[in-house]
Amino acid sequence: MQQIQEFYPQLDIPKKVVITSHQKPDGDAMGSSLGLYHFLVQLGHSVTVISPTNWADFLDWMPGIKNVIDFERFRDKSIAIINEAEIIFCLDFNILHRTKHMEQYLAAANCTKILIDHHQQPQEEAFTYGISNTYKSSTCEMVYDFIVESHHPDKISLDVATCLYTGVMTDTGSFRFPSTTASVHKMIAHLKELGLQHTPIHDNIYDNFLEDRLRFIGHALSNRMEVLYEYNTALMYIPKADLVKYNIKTGDTEGLVNYLLTIQGMKLGAIVIDRDEERKWSFRSKGSFDVNTFARTHFEGGGHANAAGGRSSDNIETTVNKFKQVIKQYESQLQ
Repeated sequence: MQQIQEFYPQLDIPKKVVITSHQKPDGDAMGSSLGLYHFLVQLGHSVTVISPTNWADFLDWMPGIKNVIDFERFRDKSIAIINEAEIIFCLDFNILHRTKHMEQYLAAANCTKILIDHHQQPQEEAFTYGISNTYKSSTCEMVYDFIVESHHPDKISLDVATCLYTGVMTDTGSFRFPSTTASVHKMIAHLKELGLQHTPIHDNIYDNFLEDRLRFIGHALSNRMEVLYEYNTALMYIPKADLVKYNIKTGDTEGLVNYLLTIQGMKLGAIVIDRDEERKWSFRSKGSFDVNTFARTHFEGGGHANAAGGRSSDNIETTVNKFKQVIKQYESQLQ
């Protein structure tokens, strides 16, 4: 993988471009994709954003999202566009299998592939150019850097600013995580100087749910949470029946794992959700406990040191019992 700076001169040559991110895109994945989309369109490129799967309803307000193609719904159309692409930008994921069923088509595409990502251990051999920086708050911050460092800061329109702010805000926990560096605040100051209105973004992301979700959260906290005080760990498990009962949709469980770390003394929060094809884990930690290593070692996952995900093909009872067993290995680290 060559340095991304070597790609900058090609930005001025209009191409057929595809932008994609990881499956079930969150605010950073969709924000970086759409922010880059609005930027590249201004440079004369023909740009298509393809999401590997559907996305949360609370992202539907974002400028340009009506043009995003859901690969799972429009598979043939998506494959045809990928096959014709001259450049594919891969945002907010470090390895191709995080694009689910798109993986084989991205791998086979005979074009320039560019990685912009902040997760650990990228699949460098899969990309022509790229940058992987785990110290960055978000992929949206990295797309902002990409625009500025390629000498196109004048192309940061309000649509670009809105999309990029969304991803930085969500991936920094509204600017409270340690990844919120001075460069993040400088970026936000610049976006505000350009006229960004931040309050509507917060309202759309955090105050835009149905009653069922709030009742589901209350049920989960009351009935699906265990606190393992001897390991300073809180665990939550959500069976499929709960998702059906409360009509839970994509995005409705976003952020639920963070509640676990609000308990005094907790260093590790873990939640597993019973999806149709697999059980999906989310891990969050405080301090030095590395959930990226934990997820990679035990649950086929990975991510960041304090925020990671995983999966299991076992049923929910079996994978929960496995978690309770493996956590014993880390008792000294969690004390």
